[in-house]
Amino acid sequence: MDPGYALTKLVRAYYDCRRHKRNSESALQFEMNLEDNLRELDAELQAGTYRPGQFQVTVITRPRPREVWASEFRDRVVHHLLHNEISERFEKSFIANSCACIPGRGPSYAAQRVDSCARSITQNWSTPAHYIKMDLANFFVSIDKRVVWPLLAAKITDPWWRNLAYLILFHDPRTNYIICCPERLLKLVPKHKSLFGKPAHMGLAIGNLPSQFDANVLLNVLDQFVKHQIGARYYVRYVDDFVLLHKSVQFLNDAHDRIEELLRTLGLALNEHKTIRQPVERGIDFAGHVIKPWRRETRRRTVHTALARIQAAPPGDVYAMTNSYLGLLRQTSSHHDRALIANAARRRGHCVDASLTKIFQHTA
Repeated sequence: MDPGYALTKLVRAYYDCRRHKRNSESALQFEMNLEDNLRELDAELQAGTYRPGQFQVTVITRPRPREVWASEFRDRVVHHLLHNEISERFEKSFIANSCACIPGRGPSYAAQRVDSCARSITQNWSTPAHYIKMDLANFFVSIDKRVVWPLLAAKITDPWWRNLAYLILFHDPRTNYIICCPERLLKLVPKHKSLFGKPAHMGLAIGNLPSQFDANVLLNVLDQFVKHQIGARYYVRYVDDFVLLHKSVQFLNDAHDRIEELLRTLGLALNEHKTIRQPVERGIDFAGHVIKPWRRETRRRTVHTALARIQAAPPGDVYAMTNSYLGLLRQTSSHHDRALIANAARRRGHCVDASLTKIFQHTA
């Protein structure tokens, strides 16, 4: 038994997990007999008999169909346990412009970093520059666990934690799952984007913390290569989308070719249909935002989706949903878009403040 593990760490992991999943069915079942469930899980971890449980498979259709493999709540607690123990030692080596699955580095942070890069390289939009934006093809289902493992093992020297990391990484979710959506939705997912039919060592399940973290560890190889081998000063990555900015178009084209070569060694490839080369002044669509000279806008698709969801949402969901979208839009130059969202909320019977930044529940 590794002395670095303790029940107190498991309890902390439970509270971290509960913060996001408290109202899920598996979370409620776990909490009904909380103390016994935690002690049972603790005993399994200490004895080395813990094994991941059943996955719930569903399909989300926006912005395009993809599978989501959700773990049971008790397994999510273990995911947080491992993440709390090892994440800091990896994040210390991540570059500042590596975004996603790092506290404080979500889509807004990523867009702000691109905005900062654009302003810097153009000297506050006064001189021309160019960018290339690239996207990885079928990223999560293309990840080879055998490539990820040496990267994890290099920084997890404690045998107990290393064994737990190995167990979680190499567990095949297809050995125990239940489908929680109509079969017609599963058929919408292209075969090359599905975990079904992949070898056991291929693909990470979308919908779990370890998958996001392991993907970040893998792509840190790309980040370090771009920054230190290619020498790109202006580079930002958000999950599997990344952008480079430079004065020279030839520099960007050469960088593209060298990145392609590196990705082949990792078992990954670019989606060339999504590669964009343009002058910076035309706008950079990145992480849900569009960075333009002197302003940052919300992607049009996000606004249209928000309007449709607010219109169709059950009455009890409108308040939280609308305030969430208004919070997102507050971070951009979006007065017109906020007005559209506010009007949609008014039509659902809610009041809006004068600055169009928050709605209030209607009271009789």
